[in-house]
Amino acid sequence: MGRGYFGPVPYFDVASAAPLHPVARQALLAALDEGWADPARLYREGRRARLLLDAAREAAAEAVGCRPDELVFTPSGTRAVHAGLAGALAGRRRVGGHLVVSAVEHSSVLHAAEAHTRTGGEVTEVGVSRAGAVDPGTYAAALRADTALAALQSANHEVGTVQPVAEVAEACRAAGVPLLVDAAQSLLWGPVEGDWSLLAASAHKWGGPAGVGLLVVRKGTRFAPAGPADERENGRSPGFENLPAIVAAAASLRAARADAEARAGELRALTERLRERVPRLVPRTEVVGDPERRLPHLLTFSCLYVDGESLLGALDRAGFSVSSGSSCTSSALTPSHVLRAMGVLSEGNVRVSLPLDVRAEDVDRFLDILPGAVAGVREQLGAPSEEEPPTAPREEEPPAAPSPGPLLVDALGKRCPVPVIELAKVFPRVPLGATVTVLSDDEAAALDIPAWCEMRDQEYVGREGTAYTVRRTS
Repeated sequence: MGRGYFGPVPYFDVASAAPLHPVARQALLAALDEGWADPARLYREGRRARLLLDAAREAAAEAVGCRPDELVFTPSGTRAVHAGLAGALAGRRRVGGHLVVSAVEHSSVLHAAEAHTRTGGEVTEVGVSRAGAVDPGTYAAALRADTALAALQSANHEVGTVQPVAEVAEACRAAGVPLLVDAAQSLLWGPVEGDWSLLAASAHKWGGPAGVGLLVVRKGTRFAPAGPADERENGRSPGFENLPAIVAAAASLRAARADAEARAGELRALTERLRERVPRLVPRTEVVGDPERRLPHLLTFSCLYVDGESLLGALDRAGFSVSSGSSCTSSALTPSHVLRAMGVLSEGNVRVSLPLDVRAEDVDRFLDILPGAVAGVREQLGAPSEEEPPTAPREEEPPAAPSPGPLLVDALGKRCPVPVIELAKVFPRVPLGATVTVLSDDEAAALDIPAWCEMRDQEYVGREGTAYTVRRTS
């Protein structure tokens, strides 16, 4: 199919990992020959390796928008996040042990926050809107006199929503609190705006080799590296540098960003096509994430009455590689923390993140295949093909009296999306104004039953333990 460096079939999951950019491959091969020596040594081979390392650092710093001596290379983006959080918290331990994060941060941030609480620290999670964005005022209100550090991603990895980093950074600066930005998803598209203090990113997100991360600590930010001292990378990332991979990462960041700038408009138009057509082609589907403030290449939607693992398998067999934050996948027994924080439907979740060399015809073919794939999964699960309107009483008969008690659906022990499917099956029998209660111990039900009510214009009464009550209003 002539798909360039992203392979012969449509790969729609670059938000997880982008295949190696051609420039990265060229730089990697060259650096394997020239950059194998220890850059800390003074002999000829060491000096040559040092020149390569310094050039890579300067190129990466220019792309980030920082000074070269503020940037170090780490073995991964996760290591950059962990080192940045730990170092900034340790550097400001005299201020206090309070950490502020958003509820939709990458798991690397949230895991570091959990570790911080285990050592006596305190963490405040700032909630987000249904579109997945924090409110700058709410975030600012979470800052305290003992806040040592705040963290906010530049763009969400699951739904593509771009966060108001500049506004939050301004509030943090006014409060005297450094802000760490996880820029893994956005750095391909340009520097992060705002007066942030620390930044982390990962090369495999923009087409660089895996195993290279970036950590930036701006001058004036108190920072105490965690762990034993090491003379490399200013003591902030111990161990021998993977110089060939670092050179390839820096070279590919420049090249991939130029490609991204050239294609951003086309990619945004293609994801707009998906945003517009998916709900029309696939009934009972919710597109999630901010429709305006978003990454140009990423779109996420959720489908009622769909097992996410089965849907991803069907799409894979049709030649499309996509990912999911659904609770109905083998890799996630609980709903995605991002979808949970947003309060949106989690079942049948699909994230499409388009590569830079995507073709419009591949997107159109995805749209052609998707309805049949969803319908096939719904049929396998016995989902209702359509939801019947309430039965009207005959003119010669008086209206039926409401049931003395709510209709009960026992879905205990059943997993997403079965509880919602069983709710939908019995709902046509519920009289107007009456209620139905669903018993479910599946964590996804806490998201999916309220979302089902919103999508079907019914009233979600509430939850008591494992009992979810719904009132028929139409």
